[in-house]
Amino acid sequence: MRPYRALLAVPAAALVLAFPGVAHADESVQVQLQDLNGTGATGTATLTATSGGDLKVMIRSKGMTPNSPHAQHVHGAANGMDFHCPDKSADANGNGFVSTEEGLPMYGDIFISLTTTGDTTKASGLAVDRMPKADAQGNLSYERTIQAAELPEGTIEHLKDLHLVQHGIDANKNDKYDMEALGESTFAKSIGVNGIPAEATDPATCGMVTGAAAGSVPAGGVATGDGSTSGGSPMMMWSVGGLALLGAAGAVVVRRRLAGER
Repeated sequence: MRPYRALLAVPAAALVLAFPGVAHADESVQVQLQDLNGTGATGTATLTATSGGDLKVMIRSKGMTPNSPHAQHVHGAANGMDFHCPDKSADANGNGFVSTEEGLPMYGDIFISLTTTGDTTKASGLAVDRMPKADAQGNLSYERTIQAAELPEGTIEHLKDLHLVQHGIDANKNDKYDMEALGESTFAKSIGVNGIPAEATDPATCGMVTGAAAGSVPAGGVATGDGSTSGGSPMMMWSVGGLALLGAAGAVVVRRRLAGER
């Protein structure tokens, strides 16, 4: 058989696998966001890889802390590490809630900050002035298309390896972030921002990608220790994001927005 005839005989699906970089129609993966800290918050998300290499993100959540901003991120890695959503066993200090520090080793580094405008890198992980805000009923709606040039290398190829985390819980059911339930956020304090309730930084939902779509099957083991990836440790990364908010004006924005100022 002549070479070109042999190529024609190969199934189309096999060609796509052989040449993963080839452009194709938009492909989507679904994410079911599940309550992570017993507050009842849930949601759904769709990540769509476009034929041009962009990433469309759509999120609909409910049960979030009303009238408050919620930091949210795509977490994971494109280097084969199998990060995942944590369960209650991640609650190392036994206070009944999984904190940001306790969850990071499980769900990994910030891959994309899901801001409403501007920068989407991990440096914007705590840019709460550009994060979506839940309405008075605790519903959160988010849609954004992130251009290919702004995505970390390997995002589309490893879309199935990634997942979503939303932050901000209402542990004592008083419809705001305060110090009464969980005290001060030790994570925020560790990056130099004092007076932030732990409710504001603790994760509210987490969801794994499901369904067939673009990307590779996760490979390798779950990261251990501090949850580091080749991009640097999550705690160092968060410090970088937090430092971008420090200084007089930045610190005030963080305190007011995370405290649910009306």
